[in-house]
Amino acid sequence: MNGHPGAMTLGFNEPLIFDRSVPGRDGASLPRLDVPQADPEQLFTPALCRKQPAALPEVSEPEVVRHFTRLSTWNFGVDHGFYPLGSCTMKYNPKLNEWAARLPGFASMHPATPTHLAQGPLQLMWELERMLAEISGMHAVSLQPSAGAHGELTALMVMRAALKRRGDARRKVLIPDTAHGTNPASVALNGWEVVPVRSTDKGLLDPESVRSAMASDVAALMLTNPNTLGLFEKDIARICAIVHEGGGLVFGDGANLNAILGRARPGDYGVDAMQFNLHKTFSTPHGGGGPGSGPIGVVAELAPFLPAPRPVRRDDGTFALEHPGDAIGRVRSFFGNFGIMVRAYTYLRELGAPGLKQVSDMAVLNANYLLHLIQEHYHVPFGDGRCMHEVVACDRDMANGISTLDVAKGLIDRGFHPPTVYFPLVVKGALMCEPTETETRETIEAFAAALIDIAQQAAADPDALHHAPQRTRISRLDEATAARRPVLKAP
Repeated sequence: MNGHPGAMTLGFNEPLIFDRSVPGRDGASLPRLDVPQADPEQLFTPALCRKQPAALPEVSEPEVVRHFTRLSTWNFGVDHGFYPLGSCTMKYNPKLNEWAARLPGFASMHPATPTHLAQGPLQLMWELERMLAEISGMHAVSLQPSAGAHGELTALMVMRAALKRRGDARRKVLIPDTAHGTNPASVALNGWEVVPVRSTDKGLLDPESVRSAMASDVAALMLTNPNTLGLFEKDIARICAIVHEGGGLVFGDGANLNAILGRARPGDYGVDAMQFNLHKTFSTPHGGGGPGSGPIGVVAELAPFLPAPRPVRRDDGTFALEHPGDAIGRVRSFFGNFGIMVRAYTYLRELGAPGLKQVSDMAVLNANYLLHLIQEHYHVPFGDGRCMHEVVACDRDMANGISTLDVAKGLIDRGFHPPTVYFPLVVKGALMCEPTETETRETIEAFAAALIDIAQQAAADPDALHHAPQRTRISRLDEATAARRPVLKAP
């Protein structure tokens, strides 16, 4: 495919719509005013009334349509191509889910609707909680948290309430260096203290390191499994047992759950609480700050402290809202991001148990296929030639000083969105790729071919890579300056 998708494109340089404005030009035809014209200052507070008309652009209809259509081509979306972002799991969103979320009974329901008039949404939430509990091996689930990090914080708050009930004033949390970056922030927001735990040279957590770090003031261990190196913690059950023996709890970051669906349940190997990223694992849109949803699942000991209210089914089959007295309270207005719940529910009902197992099988197969294709051209420091759902390579062996950033920019010239770069921090020059389960063999092969092409260009023409991208509307930016001194208005 001339190499790669989108390598040759027609790019539009589009000015601000105000720059297209011509006095007297318009794209609307309005009827004559058929009522007496009122004085705005007699209807509103005079200080709120404009002294001059709003400076709106005066343009024709074709100019409006073309302006916004051209702007839309500047944005890369999952319907244009795949996102190989490791850790983020940016995969294709089935359109069936979007249809379900737009059903009038869901989309038009006011969040303050009385429960007797909201039986459908309450039933969906109640069933979704039980689906997630079954998938994870947890006793109970709360749907309130509105993002993954929000779920982490909520789970820690629930843990703190449970430890207080025990009369146990622990305040420290063990966090491996392969955990997700939001974990330490969640600990700090919960008023606890982070204790780092180093992983081994294999990129895994050593049970004896956990044992030596356990103390009477350690409240919990937070870990991501599979971890951010794309590896399954093979000693996870033993590690959880060590924490429990020391009186602590285990939080499992569920952001990488799509690697183990139907194959392993966190509750079965000892996790006490976890968050689900519905906007990652269960294929609902995310990015750009939202929308998201981060429900949490907990074991029986922690269940009484889950956020309230929660949907319950009465003996007569109807649904109501429960406000248990031990709940930590409400962590989100109303019940969370309901539209995301509808999408996740639709996804689960469509796939069923066999489909969820196939999700994890394909996620792992695709990542290992990508690893197989590129491992002779990129250094992969961990995994011994195998991984779970994502591949973490690095720029260690790149010729002529080509960096991970150069590789990322070179991918843009070849029509691909770059993967996650420089994370996880335990890998210098990390290039973190997750093809996800939704991508075809052909897409993975084309992406791998682009990576190999870049590695070969690094040896033959490094200067071109240092200046990539060169086929885009705007060439390489000074990202450090842009972050420190952003230009927030037109000159």
